[in-house]
Amino acid sequence: MEWEVVIGLEIHTQLATKSKIFSGAATAYGAEPNTQACAVDLGLPGVLPVLNAEAVRMAIKFGLAVDAEISERSVFARKNYFYPDLPKGYQISQYELPVVGKGHINIELEDGTEKVIGITRAHLEEDAGKSLHEDFDGQTGIDLNRAGTPLLEIVSEPDMRSAKEAVAYMKKIHSLVRYLEICDGNMQEGSFRCDANVSVRPKGQEKFGTRAELKNINSFRNVERAINYEIERQIDVLESGGEVVQETRLYDADKNETRAMRSKEEANDYRYFPDPDLLPLIVDDATINEIKATLPELPNEKRDRFVNELGLSLYDASVLTSSRELASYFESLLQATGGKDAKQCANWVIGDVSAALNKANLDISESPVSAEQLASVLNRISDNTISGKIAKTVFEALWAGEGKDADEIIENKGLKQVTDTAAIEAMVDEVLANNPDQVQQYRDGKEQLIGFFVGQIMKASKGKANPAQVNELLKKKLNG
Repeated sequence: MEWEVVIGLEIHTQLATKSKIFSGAATAYGAEPNTQACAVDLGLPGVLPVLNAEAVRMAIKFGLAVDAEISERSVFARKNYFYPDLPKGYQISQYELPVVGKGHINIELEDGTEKVIGITRAHLEEDAGKSLHEDFDGQTGIDLNRAGTPLLEIVSEPDMRSAKEAVAYMKKIHSLVRYLEICDGNMQEGSFRCDANVSVRPKGQEKFGTRAELKNINSFRNVERAINYEIERQIDVLESGGEVVQETRLYDADKNETRAMRSKEEANDYRYFPDPDLLPLIVDDATINEIKATLPELPNEKRDRFVNELGLSLYDASVLTSSRELASYFESLLQATGGKDAKQCANWVIGDVSAALNKANLDISESPVSAEQLASVLNRISDNTISGKIAKTVFEALWAGEGKDADEIIENKGLKQVTDTAAIEAMVDEVLANNPDQVQQYRDGKEQLIGFFVGQIMKASKGKANPAQVNELLKKKLNG
């Protein structure tokens, strides 16, 4: 039987506010356990929550960026359940009336086409604390620093049909929240994580299959691996005559498998009711328009501008706009080179810079070579001071911290390109004189030998001869 996969994601985005959603306690990551949990976060008797206005603004900012409905009136509810890291015995969240309603976002597929993924809602809620299982002699410790940290939970429609589509959607949301500067997107610290709802059904069937929810996955690679494992597991169950159980499952990255965690709760299991300590959230048009005016150029808008105004390919533009920091680096580079050659700038950022960053496991914001330093390299290529090959040597020296800019490295290492026609002609004559057999073969029609001659001349000049002049003089002498 042929099966169809149905996937929806719930992405938990930790908002980049300085204080928590209902208290003034700090949200900084890495503090000593239980040093950033105040009386409000702990739910002590007599305390009252006060809504953080900046968290609301960030939620609305996201809603506007995905063309979503912004609710004029939204309500906070109590989601009741018992867990050791939830000191109040309930989580303040939004249920029936979220601040952000239906929206959508486009993702790029591997074949170059786009697909629209619906967003059901994005609601504000507080995070729970964290259970710690290491170094406690078999016991569990509780750190409540994270309790009360503001989250925006972004719930998609079940529109994805493969693990790769789910990863593309997650990456697009990750890029967007960083463009908007509402989340740092740090997946290792847990500020961007997701739950994946996965089901399978016979191809052509309209009714959804029974879904399993994969909890708290915090890397793109693991999202793809977890979903693919779960797809195979469910198909195996169904094809062997069994039934898929609706449940919450945990993904074990070390074993690359999912395992049952608990039966999946329904909404009524949480006994939602409006929080009596919080008034309804009212958002007027003036506030929405004010926030709309602060929106930056969004990834798709920037990508289209790079294609239409700078003449970049769709692929190059998509790579460069995959993160706000990468796009900013590229634009700074383009400006520092005088904006003359966007393609050359794109090639260097996507090629040499990205390769060096990947090798060193660094982000573009941590690059040892600034956009201005790289521009000094490209400017020396443009004025024929160095060749493209020598430029790579200069870049490597900059990366290693051997100089402040290209000029200093070129001077210190004697890398200036030879452009003296007489000097290059002498090298050409010498190479041709030393290789008479190859010269005859070239003149007999083996024209691919031109590469051999160029290589010999560049070797003789230690890579400093101007390649264009070398090619011109070679052809003139060989064909003359």
